[in-house]
Amino acid sequence: MTEKKYDVTALGELLIDFIGAGDSEFGNPLYEANPGGAPCNVLAMLQKLGKKTAFIGKVGNDGFGRQLKDAVASCGVELSGLLMDPMVHTTLAFVHKLPNGDRDFSFYRGPVADMMLTAEEVNEDLIKGSRIFHFGSLGLTDEPVRSATHKALQIAEENGVLRSYDPNLRPPLWSSDELAREQILWGMAHCDMLKIADNEIQWLSGKEDFDEGIAWLREQFDIKLICLTLGPDGSRVYYGKEKFDVAPFLQENTIETTGAGDTFCACMINAVLETGIDNFTAESLKGAVTFANAAASIITTRKGALKAMPEKQEVIAFLRSI
Repeated sequence: MTEKKYDVTALGELLIDFIGAGDSEFGNPLYEANPGGAPCNVLAMLQKLGKKTAFIGKVGNDGFGRQLKDAVASCGVELSGLLMDPMVHTTLAFVHKLPNGDRDFSFYRGPVADMMLTAEEVNEDLIKGSRIFHFGSLGLTDEPVRSATHKALQIAEENGVLRSYDPNLRPPLWSSDELAREQILWGMAHCDMLKIADNEIQWLSGKEDFDEGIAWLREQFDIKLICLTLGPDGSRVYYGKEKFDVAPFLQENTIETTGAGDTFCACMINAVLETGIDNFTAESLKGAVTFANAAASIITTRKGALKAMPEKQEVIAFLRSI
């Protein structure tokens, strides 16, 4: 059996999130170029929690790609699986804050670097040498990255690597709702733990009631741990016969929610690493979700995600202050 050198390896998108930074003297909107992309956001938080991580993906060999490589490297993430493609540009996303505090994304992606990772370019040793492999649905939207993601999951399954999945639904990036549903459900069949948002389970199941939607999902797939994020209403966990809600930590100084779900996801992956996916008690799982909610709350008070993740002791101190 391959030595487990890394706690988590993730595959997927690495991109620039342009987040609003006020207006110029002429009234034009200004944007800050924040490094982002859900898989690497998760890895950045795991690094803050003391875990060893690695990333597999592709950026353009351009100014934004070099910025991203430097940013992720500064977090301590292993980047031997990151490729820089001189033929395509780095993926860009503009994040617009909505009146209700949620976000709308405008993507510049087609074709861009994160879509162009091929199955042959997947670093197999990183996956084999990890305890958990993490992926999302943006690695399933197009070829050739879809085949790369499929291959990575096959490697993980053949080598006994636990699989963590965050659908991270972005409808504009799919050619059709039918393809999105097909591929996102494919991911459900290949994961041991799932982080899914409230709007995602409603969209996927066609059911407004969250419990009914999760029940529909569990009838089809044997997913050991399901974490449902509910935005300002906190989160809900399904584990065996256990189901419980954990209240959020709402803050008056919240700026925007970019990265909150990724922070939560990283904390739950960390809990699985430390406890074992088959070893949770109701008490230990509630404690893990409480910590994850607190960390997600902190990130909402900062712009960006990847370089703004809280330290473990910061989360602990925040919980003690409540």
